[in-house]
Amino acid sequence: MAKVTPRIQAGFMELLPAEQILFNKMMKTISETFEEFGYAPLDTPLVENAEVLFAQIGEDTKKEVYRFSKGDDDLGLRFDLTVPLARYVAMYSNSLTFPFRRYQIGKAYRGERPQKGRFREFYQADIDIVGSGSLSLVNDAEVPAVINRVFEKLQLGDFVIKISNRKILSGLMEEYGVGEKKDEVLRVVDKLEKVGEETAKQMLIDLEIKVGEAEKILEFVKISGSNAKILETLNKMEIESELFKIGVSELTEVVEKAIKFGVSEKNLEIDLAIARGLSYYTGTVYETKLLDERVKGSVCGGGRYDNLAESFSNQSFPGVGVSIGLTRLFSQLLDAGVIKATRATTAKVLVVPMEADMPFALEVAGELRELGVPTELYTEDDKFKKKLVYANKIGVPYVAIIGEDEVAEKKVSLKNMTTGKQELLEIKAVAEKI
Repeated sequence: MAKVTPRIQAGFMELLPAEQILFNKMMKTISETFEEFGYAPLDTPLVENAEVLFAQIGEDTKKEVYRFSKGDDDLGLRFDLTVPLARYVAMYSNSLTFPFRRYQIGKAYRGERPQKGRFREFYQADIDIVGSGSLSLVNDAEVPAVINRVFEKLQLGDFVIKISNRKILSGLMEEYGVGEKKDEVLRVVDKLEKVGEETAKQMLIDLEIKVGEAEKILEFVKISGSNAKILETLNKMEIESELFKIGVSELTEVVEKAIKFGVSEKNLEIDLAIARGLSYYTGTVYETKLLDERVKGSVCGGGRYDNLAESFSNQSFPGVGVSIGLTRLFSQLLDAGVIKATRATTAKVLVVPMEADMPFALEVAGELRELGVPTELYTEDDKFKKKLVYANKIGVPYVAIIGEDEVAEKKVSLKNMTTGKQELLEIKAVAEKI
């Protein structure tokens, strides 16, 4: 029979055991942190009805959806976790308690051109707080507190949560008489860092915005300084737009409350160029970046939206949330050497029996597991040296050696694989030591 060459599609990530263990550890840290703040776990289907997926997205995103038929059903793979959340809230609104806090960590799919750091199949880690009719700005301040806690616990180095409010730029557009083009202008501002000032200026001019106003917009988003200094500058500006004033007021409140939540001021930075390209964001917006130059771009983003489920319900469901692009973040960290995958086992100890000592080895492994120690048993009839080579390859920190003397004393010889130190211990002492 002809052999098939084993391969996977471009843009799909598969990991070796040591990498997968590291990835799972990162996911666990994130989910545990979300739960610290009271977010409930949610898991929605990978497959949704196409009409649900297409209800509130643009034509460009529709082209990226993996769409297929099964019988008479028109289906697609979810392309993010927000549309399924919107559908879920609309379906179960009578059973949910609002504000509804949920987190979801799961895969999404986009049939876009794969490139370094961009995938067709990818994990996202999302939190959202959804209200019914209204939602306090306190929630906008809690979101950066959660993200701050996540990245502190992940220990990936220094980071900054950049924050702004889309009403500020939208109000500025009103002031310049181009309010009807605010979404297009905000998309240009969102691309500023990527395309550069000159290209952004030309993109604004292409939107039929006068040269002088285009320059003013780009000068405005470059306002810098401490958070207090930026807010002072904004408050002193002679802008008549009520939307602008509301945006400045909301941003002031959210920043103040985020600090009260425990976010360090060095980790929270007002950046007026943070616009987020998606038009459904209506207020607070966030982007998180690692300050390590080896990790490019935003690793987490989101914001406030007025009506999550407008395509599915006549009820108003305002919300605020963020999404961590987990696959992209992990691949960048791994490629840059910021994190290293060293252990190809979840076990903390490998039980290694000599030739005829398997019965006692089985007892030892079972008792260690009962005592809460993740334990692997070496089952093959190999030479002792090969067993230690295996232990080194999988990166297990301890080896419990069992020979005739250990069987006779009902003890094990515990070897620390880092220091090489070895000592004869009772099984309970082994558990305590590990």
